[in-house]
Amino acid sequence: MANESAAIVQKLWNYCNVLRDDGVSYGDYVEQLTYLVFLKMADEQTKPPYRKPPAIPAAVDWQSLIRLDGQALESQYRHVLDSLGKEKGMLGVIFKKSLSKIQDPAKLKRLLELINTESWYGLDIDVKGAIYEGLLQKNAEDTKSGAGQYFTPRPLIKAMVAVMRPQPGMTIHDPACGTGGFLLAAHDYVSRNYPLDKEQKGFLRFHTLGGKDIVDNVVRLCVMNLFLHGIGGEESPVQTGDSLISDSGARYDMVLTNPPFGKKSSITIVNGEGKADRESLVYERQDFWATTSNKQLNFLQHVKTLRRLLYPTMCSSRAAPARPSEQSCSRNVTSTRC
Repeated sequence: MANESAAIVQKLWNYCNVLRDDGVSYGDYVEQLTYLVFLKMADEQTKPPYRKPPAIPAAVDWQSLIRLDGQALESQYRHVLDSLGKEKGMLGVIFKKSLSKIQDPAKLKRLLELINTESWYGLDIDVKGAIYEGLLQKNAEDTKSGAGQYFTPRPLIKAMVAVMRPQPGMTIHDPACGTGGFLLAAHDYVSRNYPLDKEQKGFLRFHTLGGKDIVDNVVRLCVMNLFLHGIGGEESPVQTGDSLISDSGARYDMVLTNPPFGKKSSITIVNGEGKADRESLVYERQDFWATTSNKQLNFLQHVKTLRRLLYPTMCSSRAAPARPSEQSCSRNVTSTRC
């Protein structure tokens, strides 16, 4: 599995080096792959042995692209992105404000052919996830500025999730989700460490995970990442927005996050003379015990608000077993959190 995913990552990444000559950055390249791989998988779902109803209108699906070349291909690709960006649900989130960054139709055609040679939907979920994670990691390694905005080292995430030990039936949220590292690690931990019945598997896929991030492009990558891992339904479990702006009223059994480490929240203001200046952004919320522009403290306060309080009847003095698979699985029960 590792060799298979590594080979696909390397093939796709080698082509990125060609596109860089046209000014396509690493981040833009991963973003374009997000659009195209999604369209390819949606197309595969409609064919044997799956034969699922088309999720994308025929006028803007994968086949509408792969049969074209030249100027007609470039024009159709722009039309596909614009049309799907207006759709509701997961499609709308993935293609929101999407733009073509590949200016040369011949190179766009080559990228389509590279993706078309792989059977993406038929790949094991872990392989698809590894491919996408590999591309994200290469982007983080090769981009010196801004990569840390949405890429937390996966070994660190897995260690933190292992310490927290999420259980079946829990709701888990990340208010600064980036590309979904904590959400995916929590999903993986629960699915691997507990014998889940059909109902628990459905809850894990459709209702356990949720998140938010302030950057549109990052949310797009996160939604695609979750989709590649088989998580979520028609509606996106991740939303775009400023988590700190207000209390939505939603509460969760567990909050897993690595929020921004910047000390101050600020916004850029341009005065009448065209001069840019930065002004501290202070969040005034009734649920916060301190009013401050300190981003770290504000996220800490927000996490405290999001965390669902456990009922006294769920508390127990007994120690949790060393292996979660030995525990009985029931929603919201965790003897180590009382």
